[in-house]
Amino acid sequence: MNHPVLDGFLSTQGVVVLDGALATELERRGADLNDPLWSARLLIENPGLIEQVHTGYLWAGADVITTASYQASFAGFARRGLSQPQSVELMHLSVRLACAARDRFWSDPAQQIGRMRPLVAASIGPYGAFLADGSEYRGDYGLTVEELIDWHRLRLAVLAGSGADLLACETIPCRTEGEALVRLLAEHPHMPAWLSFSCRDNAHLASGESFADCVAVGAASEQIVAVGLNCTAPRHVEDLLRIARTVTAKPLVCYPNSGEEWDAVRKCWFSEPDATDFATLARRWYAAGARLIGGCCRTTPSDIRTMRPALLNTLK
Repeated sequence: MNHPVLDGFLSTQGVVVLDGALATELERRGADLNDPLWSARLLIENPGLIEQVHTGYLWAGADVITTASYQASFAGFARRGLSQPQSVELMHLSVRLACAARDRFWSDPAQQIGRMRPLVAASIGPYGAFLADGSEYRGDYGLTVEELIDWHRLRLAVLAGSGADLLACETIPCRTEGEALVRLLAEHPHMPAWLSFSCRDNAHLASGESFADCVAVGAASEQIVAVGLNCTAPRHVEDLLRIARTVTAKPLVCYPNSGEEWDAVRKCWFSEPDATDFATLARRWYAAGARLIGGCCRTTPSDIRTMRPALLNTLK
């Protein structure tokens, strides 16, 4: 049974089209994100550009836009000399920017034809994103569930009360962090969320743990409305989705990256993408069980623009 936050989309169009990359799209538009705060840096320096990217994805056909809070944390902002109230304000700003873009888009009656009102998902990035050393692609924190709960608690509380429609607990590289987030969600029983893991191959998380076992963590929570993967190479996605479908009947979420690899030392992408035709891939991911489908790092509004009709026309 689908959660009410998704039910309208899934019952009327059969799929939820997510947005694509935020940070790499900001860079493509000229932003300098060579900073431990990454995309959250622009919450301080250029919030208008964040809103522009959100708007671009809405025009491209996204049913959900995800906020610029992935890298936003109290510890990260404190390193910048920001106080706790200032950090709270920036987290709230990330949601206001997305809501403003959504509401402006939806105020045009022409955009309401054949569409449902888009959702805003507040991004909850992993602890490794704060470290800014590529740990979200390894999961080697050495922290307990309780320690991760303590680290995430206040930020999750702020974003759960920010006015977003749901939370995107994303790029989670290890089971321990998935368990921590699921337990924390219970402190905010009104708030739905999806849980998506970063994977290194067609069966394992970035940490090397079983993807199936970690999907089960999300499947056990009533607040998790979809579970799956993101920021994973497209070549692994179909196998991972088939694994997830054996574990849960919940809607599956997938938004892979382009297949390029991130060098955490040199702070750059390298290798060639292993996916360019996201329209064809999206249809295959749907066939493998995905119902929330979009893109992650190095994907663009153009990818979402081709993805939406490919999915919706297939389902007619």
